[in-house]
Amino acid sequence: MTVKIEPGWKEKLNSEFLKSYFIHLIQFIKKEYISYQCYPPGKLIFSAFDHTPFNKVKVVILGQDPYHGVGQANGLCFSVGEGVEKPPSLINIFQEINTDTGSQIPNTGNLLRWANQGVLLLNATLSVRAHQAGSHQNKGWENFTDAVITKLSEEQNGLVFLLWGGYAKKKGAKIDTSRHLVLTSGHPSPLSANKGYWFGNKHFSKANTYLSDMGKTPIEW
Repeated sequence: MTVKIEPGWKEKLNSEFLKSYFIHLIQFIKKEYISYQCYPPGKLIFSAFDHTPFNKVKVVILGQDPYHGVGQANGLCFSVGEGVEKPPSLINIFQEINTDTGSQIPNTGNLLRWANQGVLLLNATLSVRAHQAGSHQNKGWENFTDAVITKLSEEQNGLVFLLWGGYAKKKGAKIDTSRHLVLTSGHPSPLSANKGYWFGNKHFSKANTYLSDMGKTPIEW
């Protein structure tokens, strides 16, 4: 099976593409995209990988599901397309960055600039049916993204994993903390953030301090 994905990732994940779960997953996704409006656009499903090659990854942010509204999902977790209104979680992320690092809150909610610096913006599920949150969960994507996390944990050193909320913490439970920095907090969604589980986590300055200590260039958040 031919999967259009960045060559470095293709080499690392080729064995996954040959597994029966992935073959069934792709069959399901093809039918969904033919029969329904689905997001992100098909060519952007693997966008996180295409913009952040395996050997360029510095930071991994784990999301759960792509946005399911019109024009929102662009293949990068928490990110939206140019000109699209920022969702509440992303607004809270930008507010924390501003407080933590002093960086100005950008006009755009497109996080492509992070991806191009080595921030892998990885959703656990890489597609969704329009206006139906979670509609592509438990179809095989989670197996695939678990394999991605395992590859990074086992074959890279000195990465920062940002796990926000219970789902991300559970998904990242097997990351080797002797090789990587794992930072956890509540989810940036208003429900969690307004209860004090998000603001003040200082994940962005902590990530950059660690990257600097590892001899890597910090992220311009």
